[in-house]
Amino acid sequence: MSAETATIERLGLQGDGIVSSPSGPVFVPFTLPGERVTMAVNKQQGTVMSLLAPSPDRVAPACRHFGPEGENGTCGGCTLQHAGDDLYHAFKRQIVIDALRSRGIETEVAPLIIARPGERRRTVFTARRTEKELLLGYNQAESHHIVSITECPIASPGIVSRLAAIRIIAAALAASAEPFRITVLETTTGLDLAAEGIKALSDRHRQQAIEAVLKLRGIARLAVNGETIVEPLKPLITFDGIAVSPPPGGFAQASAVAETAMAELVMTHLGKAKRIADLFAGTGTFALRMARKGRVHAVESEEKALKALDLAARNTQGLKPVSIEKRDLFRRPMMTSELKVYDAVVFDPPRAGAEAQCRELACSTVKTIVAISCNPQTLARDLSILIEGGYRVTKVTPVDQFLWSSHVEAVATLTR
Repeated sequence: MSAETATIERLGLQGDGIVSSPSGPVFVPFTLPGERVTMAVNKQQGTVMSLLAPSPDRVAPACRHFGPEGENGTCGGCTLQHAGDDLYHAFKRQIVIDALRSRGIETEVAPLIIARPGERRRTVFTARRTEKELLLGYNQAESHHIVSITECPIASPGIVSRLAAIRIIAAALAASAEPFRITVLETTTGLDLAAEGIKALSDRHRQQAIEAVLKLRGIARLAVNGETIVEPLKPLITFDGIAVSPPPGGFAQASAVAETAMAELVMTHLGKAKRIADLFAGTGTFALRMARKGRVHAVESEEKALKALDLAARNTQGLKPVSIEKRDLFRRPMMTSELKVYDAVVFDPPRAGAEAQCRELACSTVKTIVAISCNPQTLARDLSILIEGGYRVTKVTPVDQFLWSSHVEAVATLTR
């Protein structure tokens, strides 16, 4: 390990400052472009020893747990609380621009749809019992160390105000010192808690957890490893006023504000489309909204999510017909011959993207496509396939729903 003085050149994809060296880039967390630092260097990792010249874009962190001076350690939940809004927003948008350019795609990239503190309705905590206490928080970056939190400015007030209750329930579940995860989703009826990674839940710990949930207010459901343990109220989230009860631990957009913004982009681009395929449909984030204006065929590999979508569609008056299909689109994408009956296709795949499906879409006659992605790199690859097939990208809109992180969503609209 050596000590060096250097100027931070730029931000990397993970939000770390980067310094060039003869052996390659050195990544320096919690720094900003233009800052002069003395750092300890170990291979490609730099640790700031002294900040000699701070950037004018540097701001005070919003959370006591953030950064090297964070309480209880360096929380891994955020990486960019020290960056001012202008720099931070430009960084997020540039990630999308750079990903598109890496594939030779030049198109309009709209301003970033920004995220604000307190908008996250879904977050994942790590919990572990120690001899002294129950730790509940986020893992330190690249570490198994849990930073036990007492506040979280990115999470909704409904989650933050119940941190003590979540801690009590986690303590009731913790039979050993093994860490486990708790996904927390704020719903209209209370918090939906889904614990994963508990190897064996004894009858005693199950009963302790049930009693804790029933005693505490504001908890709609507790599930462990996908099994509902207790459900005082059915958890509900709404998509444009349509109520859906998601499966335990099921996927939901992290921010309702970001979800609404993305849905508005989707609906606007669909125009007067009457037959729409929603691929990787989940619990109906877009499918149920689209069913207000046209017939929708929703395709999803997760059976529980698909059943939740189907039930919501059947119980909502005024929707156009919604058909469902359980199908692994990675292994068995919808074929060109199947796609010919649709005016529009919307797809929102996991981080791996939808390469196989896009190869079929590229040969189709579908006029309108909307691609939603949480990974700009795989989005750019998928768009390049569609462009080769004759589609034109009309706009890409970056969306921030993971505040102060390096993750950015994007919505791309295409026409033939």
